[in-house]
Amino acid sequence: MPNGGQPTIVSIAERAGVSIASVSRVLNGQGARRDTTERVRRAAAELGYVPNAVARSLKGGRTRQLTFAIPDIGNPVYVAMVRAIQEVTKAAGYRLLLHSTDAVAEDELAVLRSLQDRTSDGLILVPIRITEAHIAALGEAAGPVVVIGSLPDGVPVDSVRADSVAGAALAVRHLHAIGRRRIAFVNGPSDTVPGRNRELGYRRALAECGLPYDPELVAHTEFGVDAGARAVERLLPARPDAVFCANDQLALGASHALLARGLRIPDDLAVAGMDDSELAQVGWPPLTSVDLGSSERGRRAAELLLDRLEGPGSGPAAGPGAWGAAGPGAGPGGSPVGEPRSSVAAPADRTGGEAAHAGSRSPAPAPPRTSTAHPRLVVRASTAPATDTPTR
Repeated sequence: MPNGGQPTIVSIAERAGVSIASVSRVLNGQGARRDTTERVRRAAAELGYVPNAVARSLKGGRTRQLTFAIPDIGNPVYVAMVRAIQEVTKAAGYRLLLHSTDAVAEDELAVLRSLQDRTSDGLILVPIRITEAHIAALGEAAGPVVVIGSLPDGVPVDSVRADSVAGAALAVRHLHAIGRRRIAFVNGPSDTVPGRNRELGYRRALAECGLPYDPELVAHTEFGVDAGARAVERLLPARPDAVFCANDQLALGASHALLARGLRIPDDLAVAGMDDSELAQVGWPPLTSVDLGSSERGRRAAELLLDRLEGPGSGPAAGPGAWGAAGPGAGPGGSPVGEPRSSVAAPADRTGGEAAHAGSRSPAPAPPRTSTAHPRLVVRASTAPATDTPTR
């Protein structure tokens, strides 16, 4: 190789003793004689040839790479999602790229804009805030996007959400059922989607149980273990008899702080979290938590994205009403993977008869679809002397 550079199809052809055209056919999987294929592959391996995904994408339109952008690479919830997503995408022949945004909006927007660089075929994004800039960028995305989280109506991308309003209410009703009446709440930032939804569920359940809302029993902080410990310390003067935390990281931190003060869990204070992550199972005492289907949400997001890339009518979702009411799309295996976010009647023909020739056009993209994971309460020793007893 000249100048010791990267091997090329020319150098591979010279090493293998075959034509450049033969090397190109073998490397692009287009078929060649068996002995030619073996010689080309052996020469490529000896020279350390690595296919250039970007060059292939410029030529063929696909990189076979997908991006998963998450707000916190250390949160076990996202680790569970990564495993589930990769299981689906790897089986379909795609490589998964992981990007941590640290929940910074500009970083999330940059990842969305990077789809136009064609270094990735599609994106699964987990934003904890949805701004007007997000909505605009999602509508203009250069490739298929699936959002894990709640979206406003009219955003033209597929989404997978957890019903965390119902999940928070499950936890509060459980604490009330075991006799707790001063139920504190440690929440994340109130300007985030999960923060708003979980506080709504907390307030609704208090009202259903006939308990007053007391702002002295509520603390807002960042989502994290240390933040949970500091927040529960601030709430102790209000004399709670239970603490519900908006995720398991907060609940683990709260438990550490309570135990450090010599308080008994659940005798003095019961503690419950959300997500039912690995932290809930390995903490001491094991945490009661609301399972929001992290793995399932990851799997469904991957299926929706692959459907956009490879299914009928592939491509970014159509804008609201652009294609009328369409049924759910099907995943790579043919099973339903989502439902239309809204049902819009098909518009009257305004094309001057163009619809009569629709059979000669590519299939229309399906409208945006939403899949919802339903919460499940898992009761453990932090609220009751029970182990892994799931209840609806």
